[in-house]
Amino acid sequence: MKALWYDGFGPASDVLVYGDMAEPVPGPGEVLVRVRASGVNPSDVKLRSGARPGAVMGYPRIVPHSDGAGVIEAVGQGVDQSRVGVRVWMWNAGWNRAFGTAAELVALPSEQARDLPESTSFAEGACFGIPAMTAWYALFGDGASLAGQTVLVTGGAGTVGRYACQMAALAGARVITTVSSDEKAAYSGADTTINYRDVDVVEAVMDETSGAGVDRIVEVDFGANQEASLALIKPGGVISAYASAASMTPKLEFYPFMFKDISLRMLIVYQIDVGVQARGAADLARWLNTGQLSHAVVSGGDLANGAAAHDLVAAGEKLGTVVLDV
Repeated sequence: MKALWYDGFGPASDVLVYGDMAEPVPGPGEVLVRVRASGVNPSDVKLRSGARPGAVMGYPRIVPHSDGAGVIEAVGQGVDQSRVGVRVWMWNAGWNRAFGTAAELVALPSEQARDLPESTSFAEGACFGIPAMTAWYALFGDGASLAGQTVLVTGGAGTVGRYACQMAALAGARVITTVSSDEKAAYSGADTTINYRDVDVVEAVMDETSGAGVDRIVEVDFGANQEASLALIKPGGVISAYASAASMTPKLEFYPFMFKDISLRMLIVYQIDVGVQARGAADLARWLNTGQLSHAVVSGGDLANGAAAHDLVAAGEKLGTVVLDV
């Protein structure tokens, strides 16, 4: 089969190889998926470049990418044969494994391949894994109801942020998001957008909420936004932070948060319990079947264009998820 891989960290054009590789065989509890689309996320790019803190090559050769979509071609021992032929989207394919979705075939645990409705394209399905599940986990992972609440999504034009804006609105929340341009404001789809380059975010959000603040924050950069978050979050509120790139070791304002009785969730999609992820997959399926989610696919070409696709993600200028056609 054709696949994309790397044997060591480095620039995409230097280390990514496109070529032939032996086809995988599904083991017990696994499914073999014929990949039709492979999503390229910032985490995939950082891992390949060695930019993650403490990064080591855990395997001699790595086929990248956690997200993808395709059709189940075979199943391993213990998996119902009725899954053969089912369209699926995949998550965590590359987490603590040597084989991700950047290949024509991938074998992975059956629960990491969720049913994909016919109404959703493979390219759209390849967007779900990290972005959509991170958004869902940040909003609903603690089991809270968002109906009637006000949710602030920082970075609403990001891949996670855009899904979070949609999901929070579907759950009955009022959504406010921060963006950096009019183009990104329109793209986010949020009820209320605030251009953080033009106005003071705290003042703007307080004006929008008549001084009440927000019930929950879906946070793209905890360290950089901690001061604003502290000012804006209501007593008893929740901050769900999935990144802190500007300051990886921020000084936590413990007592100010404590006296507001804040719940601070530092989350990563890779560690979602299978049962909790199943809840998220069920919500996604319901929204997809009723056509309530929109997706932003950025074409990255085919597998042979993998290096260029990684560079496109690293540039940080695209709006949406870069997807390779397999």
